[in-house]
Amino acid sequence: MRILVIGSGGREHAICWRLAQSATVTKIFCAPGNGGTSNVATNIPLSVRAIPELAQFAQEEQIDLTIVGPEEPLSLGIVDYFDERGLPIFGPSKQAAQLESSKSFAKEIMLAAGVRTARGQVFESLQEAEEYVRLHGAPIVIKADGLAAGKGVVVAGSIEEALLALRDFMGSKTLGSAGSRVVIEECLHGAEASVIAVVSGDTVRPFVVSQDYKRLLDDNKGPNTGGMGAISPTPVLSEARLQECIDEIFLPTIRELRKRGVEYTGFLYAGAMVQPDGAISVLEFNCRLGDPETQVLMMRMESDLAALLRDALAGGLREAELKFKGDAAVCIVLASEGYPGKVRDGVSITGVTPATSDAVVFHAGTSSDAGRLLSSGGRILCVTAQGESVKTAAQRAYQIAEKVTLPGGQYRRDIGGGAA
Repeated sequence: MRILVIGSGGREHAICWRLAQSATVTKIFCAPGNGGTSNVATNIPLSVRAIPELAQFAQEEQIDLTIVGPEEPLSLGIVDYFDERGLPIFGPSKQAAQLESSKSFAKEIMLAAGVRTARGQVFESLQEAEEYVRLHGAPIVIKADGLAAGKGVVVAGSIEEALLALRDFMGSKTLGSAGSRVVIEECLHGAEASVIAVVSGDTVRPFVVSQDYKRLLDDNKGPNTGGMGAISPTPVLSEARLQECIDEIFLPTIRELRKRGVEYTGFLYAGAMVQPDGAISVLEFNCRLGDPETQVLMMRMESDLAALLRDALAGGLREAELKFKGDAAVCIVLASEGYPGKVRDGVSITGVTPATSDAVVFHAGTSSDAGRLLSSGGRILCVTAQGESVKTAAQRAYQIAEKVTLPGGQYRRDIGGGAA
């Protein structure tokens, strides 16, 4: 198969890396890719938003399967565009992708489907939103309705913090149109796990459970980010409870969409909050693989990813092979100075260890210039390793991370329990 992967982050590098190990894959392209994907794929200088150009490329290069990495092209309708032209692509339609691109739509679907989720309300008026916060107090969660690259959720510990988030989102438009409407929710307590599945029609095949670390700093302090690390498995949610998640979250959701005339095909990610009493509530849906969860999932995956997605598109997902290694995997994200705020690109990176059988440094925000590896963005590298346990995998990952030189760079020291 000839494969086109759309995206430029650590998730896309991990996808390309896994595809490169497939006996069914003869050629991989990545658009636009990064300094790491170029080692396992041919980078194509096309933006993820350049949908007509991407479709033209897929047609001219006789691409057998396009895999969409990030959320933005899904929200722009890339799957609909490809489908109209008979180009095989794996991902949900624009309508279905509203589960991620609109927090208010997702909330409506969950409530209608009977999926356990936080109580909340949608606001388009800043004044009304502020009044609601003052009435209900803190802690409280403020969510921008639209896509915000992982920066549209504020878990406010005080009324003042909540009001500041509202004024940033709705008043100052710090997230652009994504924050014009907000969802304000009760703050659920517990620990969060990432449950990701491949969906085709009424068939749902889950991956092993993972967990990401959203806060910037150790001990889950600091601002939310796109993700500073991930582990799999996780003590938060056992594999034994996966079927419960399928029966109570995934199937009711896709059936509710079907009632509205919307079929779902693609990856579906549920941010699952496991509360103190053991109940599982959904914090959010994503309509693609998580980042950095993909890195640990691809490290543990044994099956042929290309064949799995090909079979899912052809209606054969139920019989498709989906196997994972028993070993654990840990990912540590190395980020630029200033992340998740303003960062400086073009910082030279050295000391990146070549891939081995048990460890890969996936590139997230890198570019290459005359053989030099340079930073390009907020999250730069994703050091991913496997081991017999999360602890041993973390130790291996930290050994590799410590060899990387990224001036001003930062990373958490407690992913998977830390290096010691």
